[in-house]
Amino acid sequence: MSWRRGDGGVARRWVMLLCAGSFFLGLLFTDRMWTLPEVTEVARPNGRREKEDELTAGDCNSAKVNVKRDYREILQTQDTHHAVRTLDKTIAKLETELSAARTLQESFLNGSLVSEGHKGSDSTGTRKYLMVIGINTAFSSRQRRDSIRNTWMPQGIKRRKLEEEKGIVIRFVIGHSAISGGIVERAIKAEERKHGDFMRIDHVEGYLELSGKTKTYFATAVSLWDADFYVKVDDDVHVNIATLGQILSNHVKKPRVYIGCMKSGPVLSDKDVRYYEPEHWKFGDQYFRHATGQLYAISKDLATYISINKRVLHKYINEDVSLGAWFIGLDVEHIDERRLCCGTPPDCEWKAQAGNTCAVSFDWKCSGICDSVENMQWVHNRCGESEKSLWISSF
Repeated sequence: MSWRRGDGGVARRWVMLLCAGSFFLGLLFTDRMWTLPEVTEVARPNGRREKEDELTAGDCNSAKVNVKRDYREILQTQDTHHAVRTLDKTIAKLETELSAARTLQESFLNGSLVSEGHKGSDSTGTRKYLMVIGINTAFSSRQRRDSIRNTWMPQGIKRRKLEEEKGIVIRFVIGHSAISGGIVERAIKAEERKHGDFMRIDHVEGYLELSGKTKTYFATAVSLWDADFYVKVDDDVHVNIATLGQILSNHVKKPRVYIGCMKSGPVLSDKDVRYYEPEHWKFGDQYFRHATGQLYAISKDLATYISINKRVLHKYINEDVSLGAWFIGLDVEHIDERRLCCGTPPDCEWKAQAGNTCAVSFDWKCSGICDSVENMQWVHNRCGESEKSLWISSF
């Protein structure tokens, strides 16, 4: 008997039971309030999640510690750098003072009158000179020195007056022989006693050591005399001192100046030519701009720089190239002064007649005055300024 077609009361009871059961099942299902986990939580078991949370917290704490440590290290590094700079300055000052003391002691032991120049120098800040002229000379160049003494370099009382009234110091610069107490040393000491115009430096003489001699000259001169300029000149060159003083006095207020007859040219890489540069590969094809070696002047700041750094300044075979290289990278003003590279007569004579007196005269083909011992007087007679002009000049 079918329930749909049988007693209608039975069918209605089944329908009511089914409805009631469905209702209670629905309440039971919704009361559980299932929630879906976060996507990130699904991928991590509870144990792993706790470990990662601990690691994250640890990273934050370690980062804070590292930051604090970094700041401390930076501060310690800055303090160290400051201490190093202070120590470097102190050492440099002591080196300069030691160099001056050694030179002074040496001059006393050798009987040199450089000690007199030191007494009159600005060791206490009371004496200022315009320029110190160092004439580069050798043991074998006695006749060249005499040709200069007889022409453009004042002697005796006049030389001392030049220092006192005009602030111009002139000395022949020479080192020592490789053989101590030899005949050349005795000859120089005798000449020194006679003229008193030498500046002895701590240097062993040699043609291939001119760069080292130049470095030692500037370091020694700046320790003996407080001057605006320090000049290096060869002993086969003619100089008009008054004109040179006027040129340099125009640049006194400039702190770092390098004055000369500026040039540049091909680097000589052939071993068989004069002025061959063994380290030619460092320069390429052309030299940088630098002053010719016959005469140049540098300000006190640059001379002091050479004195402080003399142990680390590289020496090239050519002395004028070395000096120019020492100033590469520094804030230095290069002054190309053409009156420092005039030729011998008739060139310097024509220029003097035109009112443009030369300060320096030499022959390019000889890198000085050709046969200077015989021709220095001739050049002086034709191109030299009057003696009166030196004493009436105001620097």
